[in-house]
Amino acid sequence: MGQEFTAKSFKSGNSVAIRIPAGLGVEPDREWSAEWVDGDLHLKAKDKPKPKIDVSGFAGKAPGIRLAPREDFEGRPSTIAAHEAADLE
Repeated sequence: MGQEFTAKSFKSGNSVAIRIPAGLGVEPDREWSAEWVDGDLHLKAKDKPKPKIDVSGFAGKAPGIRLAPREDFEGRPSTIAAHEAADLE
């Protein structure tokens, strides 16, 4: 097996914490699930969340492209009137 380290539990607010030695190579800010199994503490790393793409800067990058009309709902009457007025021009 690998190298063995000793860690001591301590009180942290209303919780009990255990510091993980850096020699184990655990990366910071990672989520873990913990459970008791027959008197042993088992830790499992949770999957990292998928990175999110910021699309806020994409608007206006392709002038002249018109979006396909949405047909899954009816728009507001004011929006429908504005579209009809724009089509008349």
